[in-house]
Amino acid sequence: MSTLSTASPLGARDHARAQGGTVVATMPTVPAAGAPGWPDDVTPADRLHAETVAGGNYTSLALTRGAVLELTDLDGDACAHLVLAHAGQPDERLNVADTVKIQWQAYLGAGSMLLSDRGRVLATVVEDTSGRHDTFCGTSSKAANEARYGDGSPQGGTPAGRELLVLAAAKHGLGPRDVPPSVSFFQGVRIADDGTTTFTGSAGPGARVRLRLEVPCTVLLANVPHPVDPREAYVSTPLQVRAWRGAPATLDSPEATATPEAARAYANTIDHARARGL
Repeated sequence: MSTLSTASPLGARDHARAQGGTVVATMPTVPAAGAPGWPDDVTPADRLHAETVAGGNYTSLALTRGAVLELTDLDGDACAHLVLAHAGQPDERLNVADTVKIQWQAYLGAGSMLLSDRGRVLATVVEDTSGRHDTFCGTSSKAANEARYGDGSPQGGTPAGRELLVLAAAKHGLGPRDVPPSVSFFQGVRIADDGTTTFTGSAGPGARVRLRLEVPCTVLLANVPHPVDPREAYVSTPLQVRAWRGAPATLDSPEATATPEAARAYANTIDHARARGL
């Protein structure tokens, strides 16, 4: 334990400098190339971001077109609430309703598109070992967390996902109006024929999802309990984040030829990228 005094500016400086090299379980790793947990085929030169996000915390990052974002539920109780915004025109954002409607499918998995309201593919799910995700419920709100846990503020012990996503957005010059409904990874729900929502929970430790970005995106992530998780306690465990350089879909990629809807969405996205020089 440090005995350096912070009562003076010089003492505070020395105390701060003494923390250099400290490593904790949940933090960004800089430079990213030195972090553990990379796929064997990702070279150090292609490694863009490495971080472990604590339960009840958030992160944000800007990624280029073609980048791969890998999320891993390390201990089995992470829940990654994700929002995407087109980095070149942030008024184009993830639209969960269109993501579901255009694909005729509410349950995300490998091959699923995350769509904007302009018919473009912001990201593609290229790998999924979890199968426990949600496009229905969004994330938790301050009011709901206050009623359930006694506090929903971002600085409190049980922060709400919406509050954390707004903080993440602010890091990129975006405001609350720029944060649409999110999708959730690693904690799933199913909807019965009568409309009943059933929480299916986690697939267990080590589940992984990989997303490939089809346009440059601002990525907002909050790691908080799912809003319909029935457990009384605020249960949220670390989320590992890795991002690396890759290549976007082409018109003959398997995802782009899977359905007529996909073919049009990817064609629209690729034309947009070419026109913008992305």
